[in-house]
Amino acid sequence: MTFAEKLKSARKEAKMTQEALAEKLGVSRQAITKWETDRGLPDIENMMIISNLFGISVDEFLSQEINTAKKPGYLYASVTEYDIDGKKNFDMKLGGAHTIEFCPAESEKLRIIVGSDTLSEVASLIKVRLDDNKGRIDVDVNRNKSLTEADAKEAVSIRIILPSQYLRDLEAEANCSMLSLNGVSCGSFEFDGRANDVALNDLTGQFEINCNLDMRIAANNVNGSIHINQLSATSVITLPEGACFRTLVKGIGNSVHYKRNGAVCEDFSDAAADNLIELNGLKSELVIESVKGTVR
Repeated sequence: MTFAEKLKSARKEAKMTQEALAEKLGVSRQAITKWETDRGLPDIENMMIISNLFGISVDEFLSQEINTAKKPGYLYASVTEYDIDGKKNFDMKLGGAHTIEFCPAESEKLRIIVGSDTLSEVASLIKVRLDDNKGRIDVDVNRNKSLTEADAKEAVSIRIILPSQYLRDLEAEANCSMLSLNGVSCGSFEFDGRANDVALNDLTGQFEINCNLDMRIAANNVNGSIHINQLSATSVITLPEGACFRTLVKGIGNSVHYKRNGAVCEDFSDAAADNLIELNGLKSELVIESVKGTVR
């Protein structure tokens, strides 16, 4: 069982609500939900309180996470780690991959996992170079010439675990099928490149996507702004029912349309909302669709 499953099971066995557990820990109910849905881990202080509260050791709670850290989830993988000593901007050139995932951790380490289930030579074919330039970390993921970008997009995944306490702004360039951001909180995130599918989950900040492909974007609990810059493209962004946002259309010949559960409908944005969805660029179309439940 994962930590999320163990925490939920222990809480229910103690006949305790999420609100009651949150009160004991001095955190929000949303934090408990995040931990119980495997989207993050408590800090060490809260982990100790949880351990004492339920009579389960920290090692037992985290046994699967510890094993996963040793085995990064791929048959073949290389792991690059770097200790961060303060707030940084991160600039990443990641090249071609099937999936690129960003997620935070309560750690002082930046971890970059390059993995594959089919490419046994992935550690020798793809190298990671890091440069620490005072307030900025530069990351370059370099592919050996014997590995084509087409093959990398079929066989390679890149998982980037960010030290959340030291993350200021983030820029990334890549060519991938799937781009995923989970639990990231930063000043701004800017993506340049190509991505067919984009998943934005539990984010805080300004998120800008510069991509001329037709994209499918799933956005759950994004607090801040999503800026989509495109040239002659048609994309769809799906939101959970009840998401509150305003829209802004810039550029030339762009348009935004609305759907509810697959049916075309009137504009359901809220001009007074804090959260923003913006379309910019040239001759592009964005469909904003609201659906019941979590979007994927």
